[in-house]
Amino acid sequence: MQGPEDKIFRIPVRIYWEDTDAGGIVYHANYLRFMERARSEMLRALGFEQNSMRLSGGPLIVVSKLEIAYRRPARLDDLLTVETRITSLRRASIVFDQTIRRSGEVIAEARVRCASVDPARGVPVEIPAPVREALERRLADQSCG
Repeated sequence: MQGPEDKIFRIPVRIYWEDTDAGGIVYHANYLRFMERARSEMLRALGFEQNSMRLSGGPLIVVSKLEIAYRRPARLDDLLTVETRITSLRRASIVFDQTIRRSGEVIAEARVRCASVDPARGVPVEIPAPVREALERRLADQSCG
């Protein structure tokens, strides 16, 4: 999918009927699904599967704030690329910048703040050390050269 030299994490997304409205245009909420999938795949690539995190009883990574700009419509059968970068990492939160492209053209852009949350109490908690360290390495790799 991508090599270690890539500074931006990327996944492909094909548009199917289920993603579109009756006119074959991607429904606006589905862009959020594609971005969620990309963030989950980034965590998986770093060695952290969200279901395993959930089953372990540890904190969950959840969206706490989202800003999105829709630039162009995506359509049935389009092959999109979802790009994900970590732009900020704090004790209990991560900010991602995400871009969805079709053949290089920007379709949508978002800034997504995610929080590390205790699943039982629903309150922010510190990101677990192994996850934080992997995210810090990814952030540092993005900043290099």
